[in-house]
Amino acid sequence: MRSSNPVFTRRGFSRDSGYAGFNAGPQLQTGTPYAGSPTNPYAQPGNPYAQPQVGPDGRMTPPAAPTRAGVMTIDSVISRTALTLGTVVAAAAVAWITDMPVGLGFLFALVALGLGLWQSFKREPSPPLILAYAVAEGLFLGAISNAINAVAPGAAMQAVIGTMAVFAGVLFMYRQRIIRVTARFTRFVIAAALGFVLLSAVNLIVAAIGGGNGLGLRDGGLGILFGVIGVVLGACFLALDFKMVEDGIAYGAPERESWMAAFGLTLTLVWIYLEFLRLIAILQGD
Repeated sequence: MRSSNPVFTRRGFSRDSGYAGFNAGPQLQTGTPYAGSPTNPYAQPGNPYAQPQVGPDGRMTPPAAPTRAGVMTIDSVISRTALTLGTVVAAAAVAWITDMPVGLGFLFALVALGLGLWQSFKREPSPPLILAYAVAEGLFLGAISNAINAVAPGAAMQAVIGTMAVFAGVLFMYRQRIIRVTARFTRFVIAAALGFVLLSAVNLIVAAIGGGNGLGLRDGGLGILFGVIGVVLGACFLALDFKMVEDGIAYGAPERESWMAAFGLTLTLVWIYLEFLRLIAILQGD
């Protein structure tokens, strides 16, 4: 089973035999160990985090943040994510203040797409490439947000608040194990995401060929429903991303993987923000 977030699918954070990644196996689906521990791709001689940790409730839980230098920790993930998101926000502010044309913003969106795909298929994370993606993505977000905010006042701030609320809510529910990332949950999210993207692509093609709004997924009641589904899918992606980060820390992944975690979280948050922005614009009738 592969992660819903494409940046994790080539990182060792996901393998075909388990929802939690790291060539996990059936014990991660049931929360109980079995004969023959799972393979840790980051295992090294003397690495105390080479084996999974099983909590008192039988569930896989990460150990305390490693003190050994050079491994992925929650602090390293937070710092890299803050830097990446901060770059996105700074670039968006530049585009907003300079009143960047929407057409130029979409050009930067294509650049961000190319850089994101490049990083996704690289074997090693590249901080300069990730930050370059953040700049291009931020310029696009600033341009599109400014344009939508002009016809739907307050839409950008409402989208930011909505994104923050979803992030905080999913993090709380994940930490409280209200959301449990299981194999079934992962399969459902991936299938729903593929359907969502495919339907969006068909809608875009129909709109390009026949004009108008294609299948009607971008306005009216159907557009609102589609937007809500997009936000919910983004929330599900966050839960999967949190699980991947948790497992990376538990297995003592190299510190450089913190950049991939930051990249993946940024992709998901951008998805949620754009869905909120479009949804708010529809609700305001624009």
